[in-house]
Amino acid sequence: MSDFDTYRRRFMGGVLGVAATAALPAGVLFWQTAQGEVKDGPPASDKVRWGMLVDTTKCGTGCDACVRGCDQENGLSGDTSPTSPQWIRKVQVSNPRTGYSFSLPMMCQHCEEPPCVDVCPTGASFKRADGIVLVDRHLCIGCRYCMMACPYKARSFIHQPVTDQLAEVPRGIGCVESCTFCVQRIDAGKQTTACQDACNAEGHQAIYFGNLKDPDSEISRRLASYRSQEVLASLNLHTGVRYEGI
Repeated sequence: MSDFDTYRRRFMGGVLGVAATAALPAGVLFWQTAQGEVKDGPPASDKVRWGMLVDTTKCGTGCDACVRGCDQENGLSGDTSPTSPQWIRKVQVSNPRTGYSFSLPMMCQHCEEPPCVDVCPTGASFKRADGIVLVDRHLCIGCRYCMMACPYKARSFIHQPVTDQLAEVPRGIGCVESCTFCVQRIDAGKQTTACQDACNAEGHQAIYFGNLKDPDSEISRRLASYRSQEVLASLNLHTGVRYEGI
């Protein structure tokens, strides 16, 4: 049994009885989310697997450009208090034995086997055919099982009414949310995320984004040339986000 199988069994054992009591809204078709159907816009294709690579050797300690770029793109307030939604957070990691320290942005890892999808009782958490993991706000009942299941603590709950939200990024009180790989930009034909653009604007160029299934994409070429790894790789979630220098 893998580490993740053990992790999932332990988690499910604690919430299965509660989840069984959650009512499934009328008209929910699980095949829609299982097939990765896009709710609005063109269908996602399994010929694409969107992914991100972060070079921590270029990620500036104290720099929060990626966080600010994400906030602006998605209409987040920028408040970093524990009850405020934050789709990217900067994490400082240190090795006490060697003293080596580095900074990295942590967000939804867009797992190939997402625990959040496994535990969601309504199908609100789903993975598209192109690997992007999202939350359907019409189906989310705010149970927060997905938040507890995520080993990266990458999801937030909206506690307060949302004002001045952006039309292309609908948000609302009582829902869970997380990094979407700027899906609104991707579906509009763009090839970069807001955090990547903000990082580049600061001159760091620490973030690469693209199609992992395209061997000629910049991210694929870099992954083939430099050593990188997943965070908590032992869980075998096959994340869409990789890191260099960790």
